[in-house]
Amino acid sequence: MRTEKEMMDLILQVANADDRIRGVLLAGSRADISVPKDKHQDYDVEYYVADISPFYNNPDWVIGQFGKPLIMQMPEALRGAMGSGHFNYQFILPDGVRIDLNIVPHKYEDNGSPAIVLLDKDDGNGFFPPIRINPKHWHIKPPTALDYASCCNNFWWCLNNVAKGIQRDELPYVKEVLDSWVRSTLHEMMDWHIGMQHGFDLSTGKCHRFLKRYLSPALYARYTATYCGSDYNDIWDAMAIMCDLFHELAIPVANHFGFIYRQDEEDGIREYIRITKGSPLAT
Repeated sequence: MRTEKEMMDLILQVANADDRIRGVLLAGSRADISVPKDKHQDYDVEYYVADISPFYNNPDWVIGQFGKPLIMQMPEALRGAMGSGHFNYQFILPDGVRIDLNIVPHKYEDNGSPAIVLLDKDDGNGFFPPIRINPKHWHIKPPTALDYASCCNNFWWCLNNVAKGIQRDELPYVKEVLDSWVRSTLHEMMDWHIGMQHGFDLSTGKCHRFLKRYLSPALYARYTATYCGSDYNDIWDAMAIMCDLFHELAIPVANHFGFIYRQDEEDGIREYIRITKGSPLAT
């Protein structure tokens, strides 16, 4: 796998050799100094061009510049395309390096996320206005009372779907609800707990991949036990652990911010789970 310097040299070499490419921006985790560097990070690169037509849906151009990839994805050529005017090439090279190359036909749109200008052929008079990076762009946001109440209600409410799905033997539905709907609210409460413990000037990362960094070993071990397979007994156990974890995190968050924790919501759904678990559907 090539080094970061070798890849940056290649990215800039391609841009410098093509007069149609007027600027280069580095985004993503490699532009964020708070994210630990490792060799598996993508290279999120943006090439700024006046005319996108030669670069639009032209994978042969990419192959000619970077080599034949192991696999490539072009989101704008697939269903669900955003139609933003950009064209994105995501590809993995034979040595395992992944590049997300975005071809952009208009000025840089500053949203405060980490970004580094690698090349500006027009010396600030072209595609790049002053970039105002917000160091808190990806940081955990302290909850409002509505945020907190919504999170709690969604967590406890959605568990009824898991219980019904188990008794109906609808495994795909059970796993989707538990690991998407329910887990997302557990993650939200974990973020607020982490913010209380460590301050809100941090991020738990995309898909909460940095949770292990901020949770105590004991709490993280309990959290990992909420991931389970297809056995329904294991799913019941994982759901019980999630319920206990959520309760233990939600109470101190409420106390810290002066919110009200609705114990009646928790009691109600726990009773529903008890009833449903004890009365499977007739076969």
